[in-house]
Amino acid sequence: MPEFQGQQEEKQRELAYKLWEKAGRPEGRQDEFWQEAEQTLADDKRSVPKDDLDTAGEDSFPASDPVNYT
Repeated sequence: MPEFQGQQEEKQRELAYKLWEKAGRPEGRQDEFWQEAEQTLADDKRSVPKDDLDTAGEDSFPASDPVNYT
C-alpha cells in the first residue's frame, strides 16, 4: 500500500473511531461510521479555505499579455 493511501486510511480510521465514541459506542454500526468518516474526509478535500490558496498573482496580468501604453 502506498504511503499516502496508508496515511489517508489512518485518518479515516481515527475519525471513524471518534465518531463512534461520540455516538456512545453503539455495537454493529462500524460500517456507518467508516462511511461517514470517508465522506467527511472527501468533503474536506474539496473545500480548501481561501487562505490556503496561492493568491499572489491574483491582481496581476499574465506574463503573456502585452502592455497597453495608450
